[in-house]
Amino acid sequence: MSERRAAVVAGHGRFAEGIISAVAQVMGEGHGLVAVTNADRTPEGIEQAIREALDRTGATVLFTDLPAGSCTFVGARLARSIPALHVVTGTSLPMLLSFVAGGTLEKVVEQAQAGIRVLGEGR
Repeated sequence: MSERRAAVVAGHGRFAEGIISAVAQVMGEGHGLVAVTNADRTPEGIEQAIREALDRTGATVLFTDLPAGSCTFVGARLARSIPALHVVTGTSLPMLLSFVAGGTLEKVVEQAQAGIRVLGEGR
């Protein structure tokens, strides 16, 4: 694994916590990912939680679950005031594994898209 990079993963309910747990199961601890949930938070509360996580970790990448979700809207707003911040939506386990393994953001998204398949006879 390459040098550890930090990122914040934000989403609905326990999405971020769960997907980070899956990353740890595959890649081990020390992956540099921090979870933020939007549960029971106003948009201002989500922004504060994400901003604090970014500040605490030095992360310049925010992964979110839904392209049109509250965490993504907050991330887009933060990106206007934090030019180095990259917001990546539609986060999946392959995406985070690629990021933790050192992939560029472009490669992370490309590999995640390439991995989408429908299997089985019912397709």
